[in-house]
Order: sequence, then C-alpha cells, then structure tokens
Amino acid sequence: MHKKNHSDLPIAFTKEDFGQDFVWGISTSALQTEGSINIDGKGLSIWDEFTSKKNKIHNNDTHEVACDFYKDYRRDIELIKELGIPNFRFSFSWSRILPEGVGAINEKGLEFYHKVIDYCLELGIVPWITLYHWDLPLALEKKGGWTNRDIIHWFKEYVEVCVNAFKDKVKYWMVLNEPLGFTGAGYYLGVHAPGRKGFSNFLAAMHHAVLCQGIGFKTIKKIQPDAEVGSTFSGSYITPYSNSEKDKSAAKRIDALLNNCFLEPSLGLGYPIDEIPFLKKIKKYMHKGDEELMKADFDFIGIQNYTREVVKHSFFIPFLKAKLVPADKRKVYHTLMNWEVYPEAMYEMIKKYNGYKGIKKLIITENGASFPDELIGTLVDDKDRKHYLQLHMEQVLQAKQDGYSISGYFVWSLTDNFEWAEGYRQRFGMVYVDFKTQERIIKESGKWYRDFLGSYL
Repeated sequence: MHKKNHSDLPIAFTKEDFGQDFVWGISTSALQTEGSINIDGKGLSIWDEFTSKKNKIHNNDTHEVACDFYKDYRRDIELIKELGIPNFRFSFSWSRILPEGVGAINEKGLEFYHKVIDYCLELGIVPWITLYHWDLPLALEKKGGWTNRDIIHWFKEYVEVCVNAFKDKVKYWMVLNEPLGFTGAGYYLGVHAPGRKGFSNFLAAMHHAVLCQGIGFKTIKKIQPDAEVGSTFSGSYITPYSNSEKDKSAAKRIDALLNNCFLEPSLGLGYPIDEIPFLKKIKKYMHKGDEELMKADFDFIGIQNYTREVVKHSFFIPFLKAKLVPADKRKVYHTLMNWEVYPEAMYEMIKKYNGYKGIKKLIITENGASFPDELIGTLVDDKDRKHYLQLHMEQVLQAKQDGYSISGYFVWSLTDNFEWAEGYRQRFGMVYVDFKTQERIIKESGKWYRDFLGSYL
C-alpha cells in the first residue's frame, strides 16, 4: 500500500458544529455479521451457495459464523452504547424471515429481530432498518432472482411482512442497499453472488431493482404513513484521467452509470440514456406504467461514499468504452481495498446530489476504510482509519457550512466482518474481531469516535 506519513491530526471541528439535529450512527449488515446460516428455520441465501464454491471468496472464507451476531447480538449492541453511538443501521435477512422468499413466515426469524430491536430501544439506540442488503433467498434465485420480473411481487410480500411486524418499533427504513453493487457485481461481472454474468442479466436486474425501490417505498408508506423511508446508493466522485475529450467523455459515462442509474428513475427522471446510449436496451424489460412504479418520493437518500474513481477512455471495453485506473497504478495513497483516500470526494458527492430538486434530505449512510490493522497486546492503533474518518467528516461539515443540505453520517462499520468476496482479509470495523475466539477490542478509531460524540446515551 502506498504509504502516507501521518502524525496525529488536530481536528478543527466538534460535534456541535454539525448542529443538534444532525444524525450520527454506525452501520452493519445481516449477512456480514450474523452467522448461523442454517439454524432456527432460516432458509438459504444466494451467498450461502456462492461461498460454498471454491475460489469465489478470498482464502475460501465463509460467513457461517462471521461475527456470531445471531447468537450474541447483545454484546455488539452494548458496544454501540459504550461508544455512545445513538443510531444503529442494520439489515434484515430475507431468508431468515421468509425461508423460501415468499409464503410461510419463520417466526423464529421475526423473534430474533424483535429481540435485537427491543434491546436497541432498551439501551436508547435508534434502529434504522435496511430491508435488502444483498442476501436474496436462494429459492428465489432458482426462479431467476433479480432477472425475473416476478421479484416485484416477491419483494412486496417481504416488505409487507417486515413492516407489519415492526411498524410499532421502527421509524426509519431503507429499501435497498447499493443496488448497483448487487446488480453489477452479482449479475454482470459475476464476482458476487449469485455469480451471473452478461449484459442482459444486468439490465433486467437493474430495472427490476429500480421497480422494487419504488414499490418498496409505496408499500411501507401505505402500512406506516409516518415512517421515514429512504434507500441507499453507492456514490463515487468521477474524474477523467486527462483533459482529453475522450477521457472526459468516458468519465461522464461512468458517472452516469455509477451515480445516476438508480437514483434518477426514482425521481421521475428516467434512465440516463442520453449519457449512456446502450441503456436504451433496458426498454426491452419495461412494461406500460413502469415509469410511475419506479418513482419514490423518498424522505431521505443515503449516500455511501468511500473514494473517487479516475476514468480513462478504452476502445476495448464494450458499451462504455471506458475503464477505471486503479489507485496503485496512479501511485496515490490508498486503503487496503486499493481505494484512493480522497476526502474531497465526499464534498463533491454531497454537492452533486444537492443538485437534484426531488431529494428532500441527504444522509451519509456508509463511509469507512479498510487498513492492515495489527493487534498488539490489547491495542489496535489504527491511525490511518481515524484520520480517514476525520478528513471525510471535515468534508461533510464543509459542505454543510457551504449551504448544501446534509443531515447525518453513519460509519461503516461497527465490527470487522465478512467482507463479501474479500472474506476476512479486509477489516473496516471500529471494533477489532478475533474471528477464532470472537473477542472484541475497540480500536483507537472507535475510541476517538466515542470521544467525539460525547455522552449521547
């Protein structure tokens, strides 16, 4: 990793600078933390099958235990309280609640999430629920998964079950987590579950995910009108590799693909076909009335920003004619994920999304970094992560002070966890996890965040 020499950075801001109504939190997901993938009536998910195949996951790691959150959720919720974090964003496992994706409800699954939510509320922590964080029930994938238009009915049923069960306890709902992530990596590149590839798979999955965004929003609001409902989008600041017209044009196409494809349809703007002409092929999957179904008057939009991407024209890449230039190739300071540390990207994404008239509220629902953490005795002195977070929070504040609307910030993530295809190699947590013993150790970044937030709880 290209190193940057850090000394402790004095920060020139406090929590109070963000205002009393600013929302502070931390995020996790079900599949990455829960473990217990086949007990108490849980059905299989696409990741349960995907991780069973050789060489799909780094070191052939699996999430069978992960952070053991299912068996010992109280420990991690108590850590959130110890860190003084007032809001906890986590997801439900669809196949833990509906083992076949539809039909019979697994009461033990609902009971588990009731216990998690109840314990949060008991400790004064506000739950923010993500309904879908990439773990589609395997039974539905066998019927085509996100490429099958029937998923709009399957998803609606799942949303109805969840909201009816928890509407008296949960105010904040997120419909989908980073739809570009699970459609692009899972249905186009094949590097994530379910491991499908191809342009037609991607376009079908994209359109059906956009429909589910709109349908999920409307379903929640019908059952729970006073709910605060949003969805989360991965956002990377895009810049051209050079000032050549070809590179600048390539950067515009990548920006539209990564940042606009799922947001703009929900705002009633349709797909960005002008910027990405090959998207006109998505019309093959559209039915009459879909434009209305895609719309969602979200109460908030979640931005998940980690880095910027630098884009270069490439004749050999089909459709997009563009490629990303990795951080290590550019010899810039980067995380263990080979993501450039570029705090200004946070400011630019807040600015970009403020340019849309239909967005009511913006919240940073994920921001964090993986570095090669080292446990020495009982200490994890993760200065790089602490500085990363400080610099990005500084950009959030700068955007706010410059008049852009931004209402909250959630760190990714509470604990080190199963990081999808990267297995356990990548550690994003503010809390170190020894995956052999399940011991927890609060890292220096976590202690700093605790001290920064002060006594909320």
